[in-house]
Amino acid sequence: MFPIQDSIPTRCPPLMNWAIMATCIVVFLFEISLPPHVLEKVFYMFGLVPARYTHPDWAASMGLVPKAILPFFTCMFLHGSWVHIIGNMWTLWIFGDNVEDEMGPVRFLIFYLLCGIFASLVQIYTNPHSTLPTIGASGAIAGVMGAYYMLFPTGRIIIMVPVLFFPFFFDVPAVFFLAFWFLQQVFGGTFSLLTPQQVGGIAWWAHAGGFLCGMISYRFFLHKSECRKRYPDQMRPWGLLESRERF
Repeated sequence: MFPIQDSIPTRCPPLMNWAIMATCIVVFLFEISLPPHVLEKVFYMFGLVPARYTHPDWAASMGLVPKAILPFFTCMFLHGSWVHIIGNMWTLWIFGDNVEDEMGPVRFLIFYLLCGIFASLVQIYTNPHSTLPTIGASGAIAGVMGAYYMLFPTGRIIIMVPVLFFPFFFDVPAVFFLAFWFLQQVFGGTFSLLTPQQVGGIAWWAHAGGFLCGMISYRFFLHKSECRKRYPDQMRPWGLLESRERF
């Protein structure tokens, strides 16, 4: 299932969401300009390598600063391929604007970074001996999706499901789509425990951890913005389906 659009309108321009997306895109364009051997070093220096924190002697022998704090932030802005960044930015585009609308730009940024850091901690806990760098914004975006799950459970999501070579489009409740996505991460993470930890792939447990962090912590970041004060008739849009006309 691939999300296409949601039904919840926004009242304020999602400036911080745009800024995060723009930063990720600029960083990725810089990445693809680098030679492969240099890019690999960048991923190890600024990506999250779990063994860097659990095996400091190994990190020092590899020329990495043991237990560095910066990679917890920089790993969120690195991506490994066009598919990786397009998928992440598209998901952030769909869900991030509405969550920022509820928090305001500054609180949204803090919330976003918090979810990304928590997702990284989960990745270290579930793969403590991995010497592969973990990169991508998906852990932080999972937190945004967790907040959306709590804020707009009766919203609607247009999804695309490919069957053979034909795309089919369905309108489903946000609570269904996001719950299904979360269960996918849990099942994927459980299955990954049966495979060698040095095999690269999707950070399933980091996604699940980011989602749970967003579900639990979102309430501490809610904020009544000036846009809300100017438009009191457009308060929290629980189940607002008339906007589906724009699909």
